[in-house]
Amino acid sequence: MHRKGVGLAAFDRREQSNRSFAELSSALNKSQIDHLHAQLTQFRAALVHFASTHRDSIKNDPSFRHAFQQMCSSIGVDPLAGPRKGGWWAELLGLGDWQYELGVQIVDICVSTRERNGGMIEMSELIRLITKLRGVDHGAVTEDDVARSISTLRPLKAGYQVTVVGGRKMVRSVVKELDEDQTTILILAQEEGGRVVEDMLVQRRGWTRERAHAAMDNMLLRDGLCWLDEQDEHEGRAYWVPSAMQWDL
Repeated sequence: MHRKGVGLAAFDRREQSNRSFAELSSALNKSQIDHLHAQLTQFRAALVHFASTHRDSIKNDPSFRHAFQQMCSSIGVDPLAGPRKGGWWAELLGLGDWQYELGVQIVDICVSTRERNGGMIEMSELIRLITKLRGVDHGAVTEDDVARSISTLRPLKAGYQVTVVGGRKMVRSVVKELDEDQTTILILAQEEGGRVVEDMLVQRRGWTRERAHAAMDNMLLRDGLCWLDEQDEHEGRAYWVPSAMQWDL
């Protein structure tokens, strides 16, 4: 009985010790959390002050805006978060509205040009048309601005995406992705200013005549990514890929 009592007493002491450690751990965690909250409050105040002071530069200077966004990304802050992701930030700078407005203009241009380019437009061409639509100077809207705005369009599930074809950035505004043959034709069209004939695919890419004809017809009839010129002065029949052409509109 005496040994059993000692065992119970030791057990009680261990239980008391465990509770004490748990209470100490809880107190330390609370202290650390309070300290972290205080640091975050100071950081937010400093960031708000910086953003308020340089608001015009952030909105109007593409280089400054890019550097600011890179700084925010490096510390895990989204400067263009919508209302559900930190509306205080969007309200402070007005950048959220600016970015969504840019997104609407991207949709407008992509939809209005889709009939001629099949839903594929070169990034530089898109920026040129945006710049013209907004009535701003060249360089006021950057590729980074467009890419960020396109990311806000994802909930639409309309297929808006930045992709690289032949080393050039393109914006796709249709759900369907390019297959391997379409990518090859688009790269060739970029090299040729938009004009492609089946012989190019046969001679330069080693395709069979049947494959070249089927691929071009699919791009023409199924996907609407090119136009057919049946009176081409050199070949008699040529395809024009609008997304690879230069426009002066």
